[in-house]
Amino acid sequence: MTTTVPLDGDVLLLAGARASVTPNQLPDLVHRAQSYLVQRTAEYDRRFECIYDDADRSVFLVPKDHWAELGSELELENREADALRRAHEQQLLRIGTKHGRRDEFESAMEIREAVVVGR
Repeated sequence: MTTTVPLDGDVLLLAGARASVTPNQLPDLVHRAQSYLVQRTAEYDRRFECIYDDADRSVFLVPKDHWAELGSELELENREADALRRAHEQQLLRIGTKHGRRDEFESAMEIREAVVVGR
């Protein structure tokens, strides 16, 4: 199964730089995470609010520390899980800017985290 990456390239670069992950590490991390997340799409649909959905991706709001838990399940270092969390958050904010919902999404990020799942 080919995993679609639902994150824009510059979002990945920004997130990687802020979380001290090298540019060559991030694509592998993103693919690992997406493979894991895609298999759990039905669970995310049941358990979490889908704040945005289009032909390429669904974005869910999850509890704080969700990425820390995912990082443990995927056996990632803290900085790797943090890079993924930042990338997913930045992608949501980018979508918010594009669709005039950035303020709404920024407010949501104060109490929750974003998970972006590709199709």
